[in-house]
Amino acid sequence: MPGNFSPVKWGAFLISLLVVGLLGAEPAFAEKVTHIDIPATVVKLPLAKGVTPSEAIQSMKLRANFLNFKLVAHQDLSAQLKAMGVKHVRMLDIYQFCKPTVAYEMVSFNMAYAAYLPCRIAVVQGKHGHYWLTMLNPKLLLSRKMPPALKRSADSVIAGLMKIIKAGADGAL
Repeated sequence: MPGNFSPVKWGAFLISLLVVGLLGAEPAFAEKVTHIDIPATVVKLPLAKGVTPSEAIQSMKLRANFLNFKLVAHQDLSAQLKAMGVKHVRMLDIYQFCKPTVAYEMVSFNMAYAAYLPCRIAVVQGKHGHYWLTMLNPKLLLSRKMPPALKRSADSVIAGLMKIIKAGADGAL
């Protein structure tokens, strides 16, 4: 790793280059970027011992409501796969918690943010049966070019998303 970067900071740096640096970059430069260490770009928390997926989901919904976030979408992908006849499907449920006004401000600032809004939290059953909550690391999406007021709003959303995912992992009501 170059300099004093830890693996996580290096991953964050790479994603920052992609997300923020490429927002206005030449397509030829973007095509040269060929690999991203995806696990280094996410927040991944295991459910605490004794916390069920439904308790984690309920905790996230309650915390989101308390923090004035909206549940703007829910995708029950495991149910969809089962309905399509896929056998032996592990849980994959996606919840999108959002502050619509901040999301709109970010997309108005730069349309590329529409593809990277960090509002998705997935409930995933791992290969060994343990359950996890995971989301894109929202800290990777901040741009130095962002106006100060928008940066403050984005920081507030990031703090809220971290509280939501942590409440879910802990089963905190």
